[in-house]
Amino acid sequence: MSRVGFLRLLVVGGFVVALEVLCRTGIISKLVLIAPSEMAMHLVRILTSRKADADILESLTNVVMAVVLSVVGGFAIGAMIHSFPRLRRAIDPFLASYYALPFFAFYPLFIVLFGLGRGAIVAIGVLFGVVAMIISTLTAFDRIPRVLVRTASVYRMGPVEAALRVKLPSAVPFLFTGFKLAIAYAFIGVIAAEFIMATSGLGYSISYAFNNFDNGTMYGLMLFVILLVTVVNAFFHAWERRLLRRWGR
Repeated sequence: MSRVGFLRLLVVGGFVVALEVLCRTGIISKLVLIAPSEMAMHLVRILTSRKADADILESLTNVVMAVVLSVVGGFAIGAMIHSFPRLRRAIDPFLASYYALPFFAFYPLFIVLFGLGRGAIVAIGVLFGVVAMIISTLTAFDRIPRVLVRTASVYRMGPVEAALRVKLPSAVPFLFTGFKLAIAYAFIGVIAAEFIMATSGLGYSISYAFNNFDNGTMYGLMLFVILLVTVVNAFFHAWERRLLRRWGR
């Protein structure tokens, strides 16, 4: 483990221990927050009882669909915008302020368009993730060294061949950043949408537990979401570092 990784683990571990002590000593009331060890116990019970399997599968399916649509659509739109500099100059201010928009204020419109269920939830997940991928695609294409583009023209490569053999391999490390952000934002959008627009899924189950004062189930599922996102992020972070090392060579 690297020094940075060890320090990161030490900080997280220290925070968890401090939270455990504060909860166990009563400084933080159980009505507000339960101890991390209790969260883990409730999570184990939920997983072993398999009562949350359907909700987990529902949410993960929604997230995967939102991520795929965000990545594919964001890359296509970003590539198109990059090909038209005037269009990009017109759109840049909107991209910069995009995440200031209150998406959930429009959820009645999504219900009208997609109905109650998966369509509206995935749509919100896509709205959260697609712009991160668009911005990363624009950045990736901006970072392609001009010498590579000239080399492609010297070898008389066509637009498609140059894109596949020169531009895309050079842009992959920066596209990967957009991919990671699209996953994070899509996950946020889907889980949050399930709070108000679903009758199943992790977001709905957490909201239902909250409304029924079931702190054990609520915090257990929240811990599951945190652990899942952390594992996924760590996996793609390690993969990104390998790509960057290879790209550097």
